[in-house]
Amino acid sequence: DEMLRSLAGPPGPVGQDPRGWRVPVDCVRANELCAGEPSCSSRYRTLRQCLAGRDRNTMLANKECQAALEVLQESPLYDCRCKRGMKKELQCLQIYWSIHLGLTEGEEFYEASPYEPVTSRLSDIFRLASIFSGMEPAATTSKSNHCLDAAKACNLNDNCKRLRSGYISTCSRELSAAEPCSRRKCHKALRQFFDRVPGEFTFRLLFCSCKDQACAERRRQTIVPSCSYEDKEKPNCLDLRSACRMDHLCRSRLADFHTNCQATFQSLTSCPGDNYQACLGSYAGLIGFDMTPNYVDASTTSITISPWCSCKGSGNMEEECEKFLRDFTENPCLRNAIQAFGNGTDVNVAPKNPSPPVTVPLRAEKSPALPDDVNDSNTIYDTSVITTCTSVQEQGLKPNKSKEQSLCYSETQLTTAVMPDQKSFVDQKAGGARHRAGQILLLVPILLL
Repeated sequence: DEMLRSLAGPPGPVGQDPRGWRVPVDCVRANELCAGEPSCSSRYRTLRQCLAGRDRNTMLANKECQAALEVLQESPLYDCRCKRGMKKELQCLQIYWSIHLGLTEGEEFYEASPYEPVTSRLSDIFRLASIFSGMEPAATTSKSNHCLDAAKACNLNDNCKRLRSGYISTCSRELSAAEPCSRRKCHKALRQFFDRVPGEFTFRLLFCSCKDQACAERRRQTIVPSCSYEDKEKPNCLDLRSACRMDHLCRSRLADFHTNCQATFQSLTSCPGDNYQACLGSYAGLIGFDMTPNYVDASTTSITISPWCSCKGSGNMEEECEKFLRDFTENPCLRNAIQAFGNGTDVNVAPKNPSPPVTVPLRAEKSPALPDDVNDSNTIYDTSVITTCTSVQEQGLKPNKSKEQSLCYSETQLTTAVMPDQKSFVDQKAGGARHRAGQILLLVPILLL
């Protein structure tokens, strides 16, 4: 929308809107804008020649190369980003890295994501999942196999069913005794599935919650790991990272994973921006590349994710290798995001450590048994009831005499809100005492006289 507004507005400097602000555009469009300006176009050609076969220090030693880089930092190319799954994604990423590889100091441990930031949340995925499947991701019985339910939901959608059947067939096709499958074709089919099928289907297949090993093994088998993931030997993780960074797509997906899943202790969820959706989307974006991650076992008590690699033979780089591997195996952001999706919760719906609500003790009654269709997540009340209670309190409406009223009642007792058939919650005995105190105060002036 910003790009269209800039094109419809009065002419201005390339890459800026009429108010002087730089307009963020995708890198394909930024390249077109640069090509239309002779100064930018010539500098961009110069920079690409400077980067060919040279490291950054050698390039910057050349004054012409340095001048070209400085000019391009003021062009739309510098701030351009790409969108995952866009029509010209590879071309967009090639343009992005042609600029940004010249800005980095050698091999960086973490690289900034070339993709546009994710603004959607898990709650959006839950809402769409309920529309398409008629149920919430975690709103099935505790005895059900959530991963099997996810597969059934996928089969009800033509696009999901077609692409899922396609990658399963490709990844399961044995070529010979020495070559059980074509990993290249398998990875391509997996990328098509996760890029073209909405998250409300793919997330349920990848991150379904499990209470038994049969379910957990089905979840582990989602990406047909015998072809897409496992190999005869585990390569060194740093070698695998280097191979990934030789490919623009793989490099971009790895950078996106680090950007959105890098654990931080400055947020409630350990995720950047408390955005579970961004982390899970970045994880799914790695599937179908050399850096494909997966569950290491069918455990139901703990979640361990890892690419197919180890730090054996790292030499003096072992510490860096272990750090890289821990971003998968011991990542609290990724683990919390997977568990949150499996439980059907999001940080803006059910915080990780919510403070207990202040309530007035109610008369003890025997709790009725939960029906089979009630969510078995670790929440005190169903979220729909909490939402009802919140909306009732915020709008000042009178709740019906139902379960919602009993939940809202304890909180409204602490206020002066008027409830049906009752003028006030003021204690009658306390009110009588205050009345007698007022009468005594009226007699004091008479006694003084």
